[in-house]
Amino acid sequence: MIKRSEYNKLQQLAGEMMIEAGIVLREDEIERIAIADFGLSDIYNEGGQILTFFETARIGTKVIALLPNQTLPEHWHPPVGNDPGKEEIIRAISGEVRFYIPGKGEIKKGFIPNGKTDCYTMRNEVIIKPGEQIILPPGTKHWFQAGKEGAVMYSFSTCVRDGLDGFTDPKIVRETKIVEDK
Repeated sequence: MIKRSEYNKLQQLAGEMMIEAGIVLREDEIERIAIADFGLSDIYNEGGQILTFFETARIGTKVIALLPNQTLPEHWHPPVGNDPGKEEIIRAISGEVRFYIPGKGEIKKGFIPNGKTDCYTMRNEVIIKPGEQIILPPGTKHWFQAGKEGAVMYSFSTCVRDGLDGFTDPKIVRETKIVEDK
């Protein structure tokens, strides 16, 4: 849950981050930036700011802004019918992005949010910087976190079904609840 004033403030901040990263945005696009708190009501630690440029039945493109050290919770894109699930390519535009994926590595630069050890099971750390990218095959469990300066990245993917994503944290709710200021 997030207050409307905080939601609007974060839209503007994310828009500024995206513009500083070199992305040209219209005012109506800044107003469409989704603030995803995943029902955790701790947006500055766990969440993300996401602008969907487009989604078709086959492809989608988004820009994701993460605040300094903000973590996008562990999740995966499951199969749907005969489709193996969303394949995603994340390309860093600004800042450092710490990815955690299956493998034998360990967390060296990042950290698991307080009290959430059971909700962040991937520990193989892959760091991408501007101009670098990571490819996430369908069904790959992953989470990511911005460095201390925050980060902006593109997400290119096959069909988008975000409402069907699986999350390790059982408390996650995909849709952000906005409450009006009093």
